[in-house]
Amino acid sequence: MTAALLFDRVSKQYGATRALADVSFAVESGEMFGLIGPDGAGKTTSIRIGCGLLEADGGRVAVFGRDPARDHRTITGEVGYLSQRFSLYGDLSIDENIAFFAEIHGVRGYQAARDRLLEMTQLTPFRARRADMLSGGMKQKLALACTLVHEPRMLLLDEPTTGVDPVSRREFWKLLSEFLGRGLTIVMSTPYLDEAERCARIALLHEGRVLAIDRPHVLQEHLAGQLLEVTVAAVRPPVAVIAGVGGVLDVQPFGDRAHVRVADGQAVAVSSAISEALRANAFTGIAVRPIVPSLEDVFIDLIGARGSDRS
Repeated sequence: MTAALLFDRVSKQYGATRALADVSFAVESGEMFGLIGPDGAGKTTSIRIGCGLLEADGGRVAVFGRDPARDHRTITGEVGYLSQRFSLYGDLSIDENIAFFAEIHGVRGYQAARDRLLEMTQLTPFRARRADMLSGGMKQKLALACTLVHEPRMLLLDEPTTGVDPVSRREFWKLLSEFLGRGLTIVMSTPYLDEAERCARIALLHEGRVLAIDRPHVLQEHLAGQLLEVTVAAVRPPVAVIAGVGGVLDVQPFGDRAHVRVADGQAVAVSSAISEALRANAFTGIAVRPIVPSLEDVFIDLIGARGSDRS
């Protein structure tokens, strides 16, 4: 089967800045695929190249088998793009914005589709309200409705929930799940690792390179070593003390606690050694327990491994 979106050794430069370097991945039709990473990782560049707004400097890009830059007009009807910033018309109502996007895509008789999208996004009671009078979450739902009114086969979302309140984020994800269930392919970028766990597969990006691609739970299961969580009765975890304990491979602070990676089979012995070292340094309220690695743990570990390879 032809991949919905294919990147094959794709590279992109902005002057002296390398945005993407030999990035490769393939998104299957009907899949929710996540591009995950911090600011500057190359997520937005990948999304814009995928919808034909940017042209890659090297490598091959294909959307349903066609080049999105050369065949941009052809794929426009098959791809919907939602940018980071609200880009609709604030002086138009909800109804008028959706009508405008339907008409520029050449959609005739769009009224039924508009009504259905408004119902799904719970915007029907506000359809006469101007877009610049909407809350952040409502704006994103309106943008999603405008993006979907021409019924694309694939949706490209660039950090769609950044700056949106938690309740609206949850409602937005519920909508995406409904559209996914109807066969839509969704490719989204996000800096939120908790959102990444909702994707079927993810690509972890860092400084324009792919660190890993797989299902979220598989990446978590393959984190080298075992992970311990350490807490003490202090505002910050004593990272230096923990790092000095034999058998500790890495220590990362997470708020008021520390995540400690140890070699396989050493968790029990290292747990005791950490507790003893903390008591010797007059710390109280000590708790050490094994935990399942989060995607953040995986990401930090992969960045550390890449740094070691370069040194």
